[in-house]
Amino acid sequence: MVAASTAPVGETSAVRPPLAAAILVTSIPLFMATLDNLVVVFALPVIKAHLGGSAEPMQWVVNAYSLTYAAMLLTAAALGDRFGRRRLFAIGIALFTAASVASALAPDIGVLIAARAVQGAGAAAIVPLSLTLLGAAVPPKLRDVAIGLWGGVSGLGVAVGPVVSGAVVQGLAWQWIFWLNVPLGVLVLPVMWKTLRESHGPERTLDPLGLVLSALGVFALTLGITRSDSHGWASWQTLGVLLAGVAVMAAFVRWQARTATPMMPLRLFRIRAFSFLNLAALTWTFGVFGSVFLLAQYFQDVEGLGPLAAGVRAMPWTMLPMVTAPVFTFLIGRLGARLIVSSGLAMQAVALGWLATTTGTHVPYTTYAPAFVLGGAGLGMVLAPMATVVLSSTPEADHGKASGVNNTVRELGVALGVAVLTAVFISKGGYGSPQSFVNGLIPALWVGAAVLVAGTLFALRLPGPAGTAASDPESARHAASGEKVIDPIVR
Repeated sequence: MVAASTAPVGETSAVRPPLAAAILVTSIPLFMATLDNLVVVFALPVIKAHLGGSAEPMQWVVNAYSLTYAAMLLTAAALGDRFGRRRLFAIGIALFTAASVASALAPDIGVLIAARAVQGAGAAAIVPLSLTLLGAAVPPKLRDVAIGLWGGVSGLGVAVGPVVSGAVVQGLAWQWIFWLNVPLGVLVLPVMWKTLRESHGPERTLDPLGLVLSALGVFALTLGITRSDSHGWASWQTLGVLLAGVAVMAAFVRWQARTATPMMPLRLFRIRAFSFLNLAALTWTFGVFGSVFLLAQYFQDVEGLGPLAAGVRAMPWTMLPMVTAPVFTFLIGRLGARLIVSSGLAMQAVALGWLATTTGTHVPYTTYAPAFVLGGAGLGMVLAPMATVVLSSTPEADHGKASGVNNTVRELGVALGVAVLTAVFISKGGYGSPQSFVNGLIPALWVGAAVLVAGTLFALRLPGPAGTAASDPESARHAASGEKVIDPIVR
């Protein structure tokens, strides 16, 4: 058993867990959180038939998870810094597992929505802290390899989500999409506790006002975005909530600039790599996940396929990151973040443009397949390398906060992408017939491609392989002050 470390932040323990064990105990919970958000989307028609309810409660089965997840990411990272990252990671796993049981046993739609909200809170503790704990558990020379494998396993949740959903819904019962989490959570929790060492952030004083403002602000922004589909962007139900979210987030940023113990240090955004990475992350999740949300429905609504067959056809896009993510994370020290991430975003933009020009009501799958392969390869070039940049560009003491910020930005991108591209889809076509679906899908895909082009431009501002820490003034300041910055890509 690895004892909890009492060393100051930035020091490494003399005893480190085996690489394979560290990757497994941090990536399996991440796999659970990723998988569960996707499988529910494909299972909604069956859940509606069993529990009853209108379309709006069905949306909240998904939105309840997304809202609490997005709102609690920064809070979870701050609580981990204060009370212990391993401890909060364990709480997140336990909470997620217990909520999975409650979801499977839900007698009505209201209980299911409440359980999904608790699941989202558990996922908020799992996702950012899994990366932080992995970064602390392996030596710097193995960090690229570890993050690449971690990204591959997390990509597995994206890859098998549609397939698992289809197989479970068609072969078993919808409750099994939640029961699948339980043995994983029960098995990984004690192993994780024995394998990982405890770590804390540099600040042991909580920022209560910051916690409240960040949670309320992100919640309001996410809620406003998700409600735009049903109420419209110009309605007071949407616009009022969005304006409230912007106001609260502005107050949060102002408070972070004034308080002595900020939960989101604004100096992180003076680091060029970190700032442009988050802009690229926002546009990436906006363009890709908003488009894939519609493409998953295309195979069922236009092609007339079942959930399992639709999931299988999406596998080239979702499975390839399992291969490309570890490979390009390993190469990031040689090629640089700029080349890898910008190329991955550009490949996904091309893939969406390809689909936009070839989509129709009767198109052979072989016409789409090259685009799915290109998009999947590009997805792997962005997924794990982005996590590497988060750790490599920021001081080790700030890894938890930096990961929380990045995941919050990505989740907002997902919500915004789904809402905006769905609005474009409905305005130009809709669900009325296969032809109207295609009429709406094509312009939505072009918007997604355009946003990815913008993300490519942001990624071109990331450091290249020939750069040094001195090329980024904030990284140079950290180095001069003796703060530990693990930077395999800016050298």
